[in-house]
Amino acid sequence: MTENTHPDRRNLLLEAAQEEMVKFERKENEFRKKDREERAAELHLPLNALKVH
Repeated sequence: MTENTHPDRRNLLLEAAQEEMVKFERKENEFRKKDREERAAELHLPLNALKVH
C-alpha cells in the first residue's frame, strides 16, 4: 500500500514546488519592473513612451 501513496506524495511535492516557482517569478518580475522604473527616473527617461513589457 505504500506504493500507492508514494506517487500522491510526489505529486503534492511537485505542486508545492511549482507554486513556489510561480511566487518567485512574480516577485522577480515585480523587482525588475521597479528597478527599471527607478533607473528610468534617474536617467529622466520617459518609460511609458518606450513601451517596456
